[in-house]
Amino acid sequence: MSFMPKWKEGDRVRVISRDVTEEDRKKNRYFEHMAGLTGVIQNVYGDSEIAVRVEPESMSKITREVHIKATERMKDKFLDGLPQEQRRNLTEEELNFKAQYVLLVQESDLEAA
Repeated sequence: MSFMPKWKEGDRVRVISRDVTEEDRKKNRYFEHMAGLTGVIQNVYGDSEIAVRVEPESMSKITREVHIKATERMKDKFLDGLPQEQRRNLTEEELNFKAQYVLLVQESDLEAA
């Protein structure tokens, strides 16, 4: 039995590549597109579930493009809902926010990156 490290917020990790099981499908725990994604641990929940903020560079081209388009739609919807005066008062950072891509991953599906 191999030693499983205890992860903490801020650790850089990679999602391992493995076969998807029937149990994964039932519980929506692991999917093929998650394999190889790297990121930083954002939160640790209990003994086995970990939120990983995925680095966009580790995403496939298609996933990255979908993420960018979704962020643009969120930004447009947010701005469209603001009165003109409030919109003028937004900072550059608020106008150009970047949405985070976060996955909930089982501890056993992570390795150090």
